[in-house]
Amino acid sequence: MRPVTEAELAAAIAGAAGPLLVRGGGTRTIGRAVGEVLETGGLSGVELYEPGALTLVVRAGTPLAEVEGVLAGERQRLAFEVPDFRQLLGREGASTIGGVVAANASGPRRVQVGACRDALLGVRFVDGAGTVVKNGGRVMKNVTGYDLAKLMAGSHGTLGVLTEVSFKVQALPEAEATLVIDGLADAEGLAVLRRALGSPFDVSGAAREGGRSLVRVEGMAGSVAYRVGQLRALVSGDVRVVEGAESADLWRRVRDVAAFAGQPGAVWRLAVVPTAAAGVVAAVGGEAVWDWGGGLVWLLTAEGRAEAVRAAVAGHGHATLIRGEGAPVFPPEAAEVAALGAGLRERFDPRGILNRGMMG
Repeated sequence: MRPVTEAELAAAIAGAAGPLLVRGGGTRTIGRAVGEVLETGGLSGVELYEPGALTLVVRAGTPLAEVEGVLAGERQRLAFEVPDFRQLLGREGASTIGGVVAANASGPRRVQVGACRDALLGVRFVDGAGTVVKNGGRVMKNVTGYDLAKLMAGSHGTLGVLTEVSFKVQALPEAEATLVIDGLADAEGLAVLRRALGSPFDVSGAAREGGRSLVRVEGMAGSVAYRVGQLRALVSGDVRVVEGAESADLWRRVRDVAAFAGQPGAVWRLAVVPTAAAGVVAAVGGEAVWDWGGGLVWLLTAEGRAEAVRAAVAGHGHATLIRGEGAPVFPPEAAEVAALGAGLRERFDPRGILNRGMMG
């Protein structure tokens, strides 16, 4: 099924005789949902764009590349730096903006500006009963009612099928620069990142990849130059500074976990307390890419290490299997959290037909 209007989508869901597998571009799906494929790509197009107000309203099936192209034409961007996992996951196709929201897909700049859900102003979606639901608005001042927009972000299509999303967007910075710090072991390199993030110098990226620590700043050229100088005095190790396109290329690698693309093994996404990150990786073994000052760890391990991974993370955060077989994709939930999730699904999808098995 490929509806082209919200009304067609609502009718298709209301009339569904069995489970539906909701698919945008199919580029970032990680769960194990089953059912008849329901494509959202027919719900495409920009509804409203007001560069002066920094707001964008777009239909959920619109390709991400189209959205980014429209914004770039006005020197603006989605601030949360959407990752592209096609090479990591061995996928083809074109990512859709609805899929980005459904996965709450967010990159290195999250440490400064928040995640995808934090940029959402409002959503329209069709729930599992075929009812159209609207929440939030098209302007930044609209904050009334329950914040279903944030609930939909990261729900992986299990509560409803998005038809329209509204964002606050951000102006492109005049300059960017990255401090590249070599010669440090993992624990010391991560401590440098935390020091930079704890400084007053408005860091927009703090990652460790390929044995080097990376600290990024963005903004007006004079401000960037000043902050680079201050951060250079703050960190330890062998420091060099890269700017412009070279800096952007470094962060694309981190954003897309490019180091693990094409490598055999399982890929895990660990959300942990930053100070525990080095110990967690040491306990499991494998190769790591660290983001958010150590709060996010991408870990490449041999297959079959699920128990070791989740045991190491216990008490420090949680682990999601991004690529691999033979283990639950999402971490086990506490009884209270599981009950809350079940209640939400009962409210928004009482028949249990939307992406059944996705979050299991």
